[in-house]
Amino acid sequence: MAASQVFCLLAFTLPLLAVVSGHNITQILSESPEYSSFNSYLSQTKLSDEINSRNTITVLVLNNDTMSSLAGKHPLSVIKTALSLLVLLDYYDPLKLHKISQGTTLTTTLYQTTGRAAGNTGFVNVTDLKGGKIGFGSAAPGSKLDSNYTKSVKQIPYNISVLEINAPIIAPGILTAPAPSNNMTALLEKAGCKTFASMLVSSGVLKTYESTVEKGLTVFAPSDEAFRDVPDLTKLTQAEVVSLLEYHALGEYKPKGSLKINKNVISTLATNGAGKYDLTTSTSGDDVFLHTGVGPSRLADTLVDETPVVIFKVDKILLPAELFGKSPSPAPALEPVSAPTPIPAEHPSPAKSPPPVIAPLPVKSSPPAPPTEVAPSDSPTSSENSHAKNAAFHVNSHAYFTALFTLAATSLLL
Repeated sequence: MAASQVFCLLAFTLPLLAVVSGHNITQILSESPEYSSFNSYLSQTKLSDEINSRNTITVLVLNNDTMSSLAGKHPLSVIKTALSLLVLLDYYDPLKLHKISQGTTLTTTLYQTTGRAAGNTGFVNVTDLKGGKIGFGSAAPGSKLDSNYTKSVKQIPYNISVLEINAPIIAPGILTAPAPSNNMTALLEKAGCKTFASMLVSSGVLKTYESTVEKGLTVFAPSDEAFRDVPDLTKLTQAEVVSLLEYHALGEYKPKGSLKINKNVISTLATNGAGKYDLTTSTSGDDVFLHTGVGPSRLADTLVDETPVVIFKVDKILLPAELFGKSPSPAPALEPVSAPTPIPAEHPSPAKSPPPVIAPLPVKSSPPAPPTEVAPSDSPTSSENSHAKNAAFHVNSHAYFTALFTLAATSLLL
């Protein structure tokens, strides 16, 4: 292989390696102790998960002294809102800041994506003040540019940029937001989840939810429409109803951003030694789907996201396989084929063609048992298969590039 070909190969693979690496805001900030407080609050509020789930983003960070003046006066739910205004959904590095068209621009923040931002409060005004100064402020009318760019911290073009500013960006009303309502049933009823709310009260599971709030609580509340197309729940015992309702909650704070990047099995309040009662997740664009083994359910709306509680509205009831799935029979010993007719080659093996003919063994007179079925409604979609392939690529990428560069180096020596 010619040297020019090797260099072309390297030029092609290096950008791919950058794409595979992604970013981790927690790891980036851990390299700078002066942002340890800011980094800690990103983790507590789970904003770090939301940041890591996005491909193009700018984080405006505050040093420890500035962060303490904000955090020491407000509850965690207010701190999360204030910090979400410092996460810009666009890429700004120092060079781009000084080349803003017409000297000023409005950019979207994570706060805007919550649906709670009134007017322009979910946008930030970025203005080149000349003389090397860049000002930041709320886009709400009458707001001042009270925050200034001080220095660059880290850039991974054009994936993530971390910039330091000297003061938080305060939009009107975010620091005086009322505390979230403690009346969960009233909230659910207002959101169109009256049936679910009624079941929580009558079963006593509401008290279980409330006892979990302090440590963190995530609720998946089915809409009233979701109860119109489900198995007959009246056939469940009282204990099974409790398990079903506990299956709709997690004993931890897991907002949408955390669910979007989740790769593990999630335990629910119903998870115990007697049964798994767990969930898995998948994404399609900005949508998040919960999988039970029986059927998927989509996060339709976020009703409350006030650390440490998040309540989602879902479009279908979560049906655990332990209650509604077809329990697979214990794996029997290998049985002979019931008839000597050829078996369709669903999974042909190209390495062995054709297989030797073997005389059939004696068979039972009864028909063979049907194969164990996997509920088709929860079978992986093409999108999920794509995610699985992507995951496999990420896992093997390091070995692939190592082999590739070894080959290139060998070729140069030859």
